[in-house]
Amino acid sequence: MRILIRGAGIAGLTAAFALVRRGHDVTIAERENAIGLGASHFAGGMLAPWCEGESADREVVEAGKMSLQWWEDAVPGAVRRNGTLVVAQPRDDAELDRFASRTSHFERIGEEDIARLEPALTGRFRRALFFKEEAHLDPRMALAGLHRGLLEAGAIFRFESPNYPDSGFDRVIDCTGSARIGETGRLRGVRGEMLYLRTEEISLSRPVRLLHPRIPLYVAPQPGNRFMVGATMIESDREGPVTARSVMELLNAAYALHPAFGEADLIETGSGIRPAYHDNIPRIGGTGRHLSVNGMYRHGFLMAPYLAETLAASIEARQPAMEVSA
Repeated sequence: MRILIRGAGIAGLTAAFALVRRGHDVTIAERENAIGLGASHFAGGMLAPWCEGESADREVVEAGKMSLQWWEDAVPGAVRRNGTLVVAQPRDDAELDRFASRTSHFERIGEEDIARLEPALTGRFRRALFFKEEAHLDPRMALAGLHRGLLEAGAIFRFESPNYPDSGFDRVIDCTGSARIGETGRLRGVRGEMLYLRTEEISLSRPVRLLHPRIPLYVAPQPGNRFMVGATMIESDREGPVTARSVMELLNAAYALHPAFGEADLIETGSGIRPAYHDNIPRIGGTGRHLSVNGMYRHGFLMAPYLAETLAASIEARQPAMEVSA
């Protein structure tokens, strides 16, 4: 079957990968001149289904579990399965208990175990939650890996082609994300802001979430002594640079995690508009030969594999229409 996918972000690339693995002839049309230049470019890359259960529906948790193995198979070597550590300052212990009450698959640990897992945090936190089954990856490396795998499998990329003609294709799948905001009243924009720090003064083996009543923060270690610090969740589809307020809040929170971040190099800031439905659950939609995958919200790398495999299975079964959430 000949399939055209519009959009080369996380939704489009994972959908293409699932379809190519089933033997379909796939073309990916992208308006930009490279892959993953939308919200996917600013993702944290945390594969943390149980942590996400703190605020997400059970459907997200269940669907997100499969992403761990999916990414390991799709991009060998990309996934680091070291778990997630959730901490809070002593004054915010109530936040840690609240987080625990809404999640599962964690161990409650104390100072000694925190120091064993993350020596850099020795003596800084008394209690933590350790989600040992979770993982993380470098989003940009993962997207590049999918791109290479698709090219090797014979997929065709058409960059700077937002209006690539769809004649001759059996299915057309729209994965253009935030570009659809305003074209359908069902999607809204959620602005996420992040920054990258680089320092050799601290080493972390896994993402660390610092709970705070006002500014929850995560720090995800990446290759090259880089740390992705994020991320704000602002109900807005305003594009543009990161605000000074967000930079100050993120830096203050990172400093609260460890003072060494105060001397780190601030090497990048960025913002992206995440498309979301009213319930923040991604969906497959459409009828006939025209389908869509959208509404990734903050769950792109976690949910895209599930949606991609569901989409591919539905197309293989030749279902004419669908409306599927997680």
